[in-house]
Amino acid sequence: MGVFRFLFFLVLLFTLQVPRRVHGNTELKASLDPTNKVLESWKSDGDPCSGSFAGVACNEHRKVANISLQGKGLSGELSPAIVRLKCLSGLYLHYNSLSGKIPVELSQLQELTDLYLNVNDLSGNIPPQIGNMAALQVLQLCCNQLTGNMPREIASLKRLNVLALQYNRLDGKIPASIGNLRMLRRLDLSFNGLFDSIPPTLTDIPQLEILDIRNNKLSGNVPSGLKRLKGEFHGDNNPGLCGTGFPTLRTCGPFDDMNINKLEPFRSHLNNTAPAPAVTLNTSNIQGHCNHPHSLHRSRFLEISVISGVTVVTFIFMVAGFLAFVHCRRKKQKIGNTSGPSEESIGIDQAKEFQRNGSVSPLLDLEYSYRWDPLGDGWKGIGFSQENLNKFRLDLEEVESATRCFSKSNLLGKTNFSCVYKGILRDRSPVAIRSINVTSCKSQEVEFVKGLYLLTSLRHENLVKLKGFCFSRGRGECFLIYHFASKGNLSEYLDLEDGTDSVLDWPTRISIINGIAKGMEYLHKSEENKPPIVHRNISVEKVLIDQQFNPLIADSGLHKILADDIVYSTLKVSASMGYLAPEYITTGRFTEKTDVFAFGVIILQILSGKLQLTNSIRLGAESSRFGDFVDKNLRGEFSEFMAAKLGKIALDCTHEEPNNRPRMETIVKELNDCSVSP
Repeated sequence: MGVFRFLFFLVLLFTLQVPRRVHGNTELKASLDPTNKVLESWKSDGDPCSGSFAGVACNEHRKVANISLQGKGLSGELSPAIVRLKCLSGLYLHYNSLSGKIPVELSQLQELTDLYLNVNDLSGNIPPQIGNMAALQVLQLCCNQLTGNMPREIASLKRLNVLALQYNRLDGKIPASIGNLRMLRRLDLSFNGLFDSIPPTLTDIPQLEILDIRNNKLSGNVPSGLKRLKGEFHGDNNPGLCGTGFPTLRTCGPFDDMNINKLEPFRSHLNNTAPAPAVTLNTSNIQGHCNHPHSLHRSRFLEISVISGVTVVTFIFMVAGFLAFVHCRRKKQKIGNTSGPSEESIGIDQAKEFQRNGSVSPLLDLEYSYRWDPLGDGWKGIGFSQENLNKFRLDLEEVESATRCFSKSNLLGKTNFSCVYKGILRDRSPVAIRSINVTSCKSQEVEFVKGLYLLTSLRHENLVKLKGFCFSRGRGECFLIYHFASKGNLSEYLDLEDGTDSVLDWPTRISIINGIAKGMEYLHKSEENKPPIVHRNISVEKVLIDQQFNPLIADSGLHKILADDIVYSTLKVSASMGYLAPEYITTGRFTEKTDVFAFGVIILQILSGKLQLTNSIRLGAESSRFGDFVDKNLRGEFSEFMAAKLGKIALDCTHEEPNNRPRMETIVKELNDCSVSP
């Protein structure tokens, strides 16, 4: 009888301890996506940590750590059921159409560091209980329909870096207790209905870099301590606001001074004002749960499991002495084999597999805003100035905002290793943003930084200018932000039908050839802080055209940050279009002369107006039969002298023997000479 009782308790113990498939996804899914168009993969009987749930990533302990569904077209509400995800560290639901109120239950997520609910249609008040979220570092609620006062309980968020509440319908005063947020770097309250004066306590925030209070109903004298923000203080369109040393504000008058003097005696009191007591939660157990598997089980079930487990273990020790040693050993071995690998090792392996599949990129450890540290130890010992690179650094939030969360409508093009989006930065400048998966970049961080430094150092009027970069390990992507060329690329002006308005006239073609040559000459030349650079992949698609029809060479030096296999994979296109020099097949090396060969092909393409060159075009250039190699869309409006000279230069550049090809420096000089007819 004792043996059967022992076996019964073993079965009970095994039932309690074996991982169960997580259920309870239905309520959250139905709330966020009532039309079931986005979250079809969220199965009611599925496992969120299986890798099949769209926008969900788990930590190494198989807990849901991030939900990343930005810009997915969600049209529902944020359900209180979100509170079940006790180990959630990042919630990214911005750029959707979510409505309803912010659930109070959200405040129970004690692990949450990033809360992005901006650009939705949320309404109601900001719950005061949000002050309980002690781990919160980024609070993004802008561009909604939120009303009421700013909760003073926000001042309890001691780790907060970013507080963005702009473009809502908030009113009331700015809480003086905000000055207690010692780690706050950016505070954006613009385009609301806030009134009264700016609390002097804001000057006490040591980390504050940006304060935007535009388009409110604020009045009084701006505290002079905010002048340290310089151009990052924005107070326009507050009729009652004044201040000395703020270019966009009027100078204060006697009445304004009197008004601010009334506030000054209370400053010391405001500095010492503690925020309203918030409901405290015992987070010690929550933290512990997040370090063990399956945090989605209810707390009560976990408590029962622990108590039952302890009871069963105790009983096992009591009856173990009555069983035969061999029989007991076999039973334990059987249980051990049934359990399989440890849950911890499974979690780590699945996390690695998740990374290999690329699904983890936006989820496991998103580095938004000011927590972004893209290069870490990569700065050390490579001889480059971090300060110089910092000038080009943009945060991921701005990149995401510029592209409307990488909207398909902003997609300009896609290759096998990257996507290019059109975007608008905060300064209203149009840009082209190339996103590259980290797996396509050089794996050695030092080499990547060297390449990045080189890209930022390139400066020439005929190269696409790099405006900035953003590199996020968490998203698993590198972003290169370039100035936008509004007229597309050169290939769009070739193979046009007769009479098309986009046909390039002769002077424009000559100007484009000259500009490309000058840009390539700059790349090949050694200058201070810039070694000679071989482009490796020059083509008409890599020549962009700006508003004035100036040519801009794109992707110069890009191979310096890309993995070798990615660089070589792009050669198929070059080879198929005839840009690849014949010696590469035998040497496998790129040189300045391989670039020159590609340039010669481009000259013939521009002259003929054709993407695909034929033997008759080459023969026409050799014998100056203009009808065979000059674009018929020009209708004879071209210079035969220049056409003949350009044809010869093109043939010299595409000579089979690399030593017989001219240098770019020589080509530029010849182009200058042939621009003057005899």
